[in-house]
Amino acid sequence: MIRAGFAALLDAQEGIEVVGTAEDGKGIAETVRRTRPDVVLMDIRMPGVNGLEATRTVLSMPGEPPRILMLTTFDADEYVFSALRAGASGFLLKDATPEELIHAVRVVAEGEALLAPKITRTLIADYAARPAAPAQNRAVLAELTERELDVMRLVAKGLPNAEIATELFLAEQTVKTHVSRILSKLQLRDRTQIVVTAYESGLVRAGE
Repeated sequence: MIRAGFAALLDAQEGIEVVGTAEDGKGIAETVRRTRPDVVLMDIRMPGVNGLEATRTVLSMPGEPPRILMLTTFDADEYVFSALRAGASGFLLKDATPEELIHAVRVVAEGEALLAPKITRTLIADYAARPAAPAQNRAVLAELTERELDVMRLVAKGLPNAEIATELFLAEQTVKTHVSRILSKLQLRDRTQIVVTAYESGLVRAGE
């Protein structure tokens, strides 16, 4: 019933077409292979193959992979961090409003990252409790210029391109170019992975 409700809600929106549904992770992988969607709305907890395993399977498929938007009941779900590292583009709690769900699908489809505020706070708290990043983690940033590091810090703090441009006295298009170069140099999928990498490398620490 919930799956049918989500499908009906999204399919009724202009510019959104629901091309398939599935009841578990195995079914999702098969549906993705058949329909090649732009976005997958994935439940993190499913019978059999869970959302984390399904995300890894879907993102390892040949060709351009879809964006993965994860749905979870709990902001402290143990799969959240693993799914982010696996390449999920965003998380949304199941108590989100219909408007928030529609917005999330559109944001992720456009290549942006999306994290529910509660999940963002949990993510930051988790990294805040960790010891300083070892030197080898920081080494992954060696290819970035100082300006790219500045942009990465602000992306990790949740600022959109327009606010980063204001903060650094740059044109918004210049910020977009820097973000694209960061993604390319570090071989990251989207802004969510920039955030994870910034914390794991020690570039950003919670509270800074």
